[in-house]
Amino acid sequence: MTTLPVALVQTRTPASPAAAFAHVEPLIREAAAGGAKLILTPEATNFVIRNREAREAVLATVERDEAIAGLRALAGELGVWLLIGSAIVRSGVDGDDRAANRSILVDGHGAVAAAYDKLHVYDVDLPTGESWRESASIRPGDAAMVADTPWGRLGLTVCYDLRFPQLFRALAKAGASMIAVPSAFTVPTGEAHWETLLRARAIETGCWILAPAQGGAHEDGRRTWGRSMIVGPWGEVIARLDHDEPGVLFAALDLDAVARAREAVPQLTHDRDFAPPR
Repeated sequence: MTTLPVALVQTRTPASPAAAFAHVEPLIREAAAGGAKLILTPEATNFVIRNREAREAVLATVERDEAIAGLRALAGELGVWLLIGSAIVRSGVDGDDRAANRSILVDGHGAVAAAYDKLHVYDVDLPTGESWRESASIRPGDAAMVADTPWGRLGLTVCYDLRFPQLFRALAKAGASMIAVPSAFTVPTGEAHWETLLRARAIETGCWILAPAQGGAHEDGRRTWGRSMIVGPWGEVIARLDHDEPGVLFAALDLDAVARAREAVPQLTHDRDFAPPR
C-alpha cells in the first residue's frame, strides 16, 4: 500500500498578512513535526477582511505579500509541500482593480509549483439575510489546474467551486487523484451542505478530497464553519475536526484506494453525449 501523510491546517485568520503568518506558522510546524509531507491551509490564508477599503490597504502582489513570502520560506525550511489554500492578491490584470483569490502550491524547496485562481465567485443571498458579492472585489479565474506532486496529481479548487461538479469531474479526468477544497464556508451553508458536498465530490470522482477550512468569529465580523475534513475516494470520511477552533488534522492517504474505487465504479469512462433538455 502506498501512503501519503497529510495534514490540514484549520485557521481563524487575522486581518493582516503579518498577523496571518504569525497565526498559521506554529500550526504548520506542528503539522510537519507530526510527519506530514503535504500540508494544506484554508482559503484566505493571508488575511480575512470583508471591507474593501481596508482590504485595499494591505493588498499586495504574490511577490510582495508578507504571508506568502513567509510561507514559502517555511516550506523550504521544513522540506514539505505546502498548499496555500488561497491568498487574496493583486490580480495583475490591466483595467481590472479587483483582487484574485489564488491557490498557491509550494514545493519542498519553497518554489511555486502551481497556482490557480478561484473560478466561481460567491454571489448569494442566503435565507438568513446574509448577502455576499464576492464578484465586486474578486476577479474570477478562467482556467482549471491539476498540479504534479511526488505522490500524484493534485486538483486545485477553492470554496464555492465545491458546488460545481463539472469542475471536479474535469480535474479527475485530467489525472487528479487528490482534489483540494480550501474554504471559508459561511455557518448556515456549512451546517447544511459542507459534508454532503465534500462526500459527493469524492464519490463522483473517485478522488481523495482534502478540505481545510477557516473557522469561528473573525476580526471583520464574519463567522466561518470550520470542520476541516478528509474524504476518501469511496466517499467515507477518513478524518475531521468537529469544531471551529484553529488546529491540525492528520491522516495517511492510501493512494491505491483511488484505483480501487474507480475500478469498482468506472464512471469517469462512461460519459455519453446527449441532446439538451427541451
